[in-house]
Amino acid sequence: MTTVGWTEKELSQHIVNTARDLGWLVYRTWRSLHSPAGFPDLCMAKEKRLIFAELKSSKGKLTPTQEQWLEALKETGVEAYVWRPADYDEAVTILARGMR
Repeated sequence: MTTVGWTEKELSQHIVNTARDLGWLVYRTWRSLHSPAGFPDLCMAKEKRLIFAELKSSKGKLTPTQEQWLEALKETGVEAYVWRPADYDEAVTILARGMR
């Protein structure tokens, strides 16, 4: 699958669809207008795993608040990632890890 040129919205939809196909519960904020700044785009839970993912276009940059959230989440021991269109195959591998 070619991911070149995907927007953040397209990446989000592909990851959400893949995660759901693999049995993950997926939460994403529809509109972040009244949400805390920097909170990751996706929260996904399955069995004993919890993943947070910040999604960016190929040229998108993390804000300092997004970086702060991701580091804080990682310090708690949960999985937290930044995924861009070029990372889609890696994201699928991560989501499929531990599949029975």
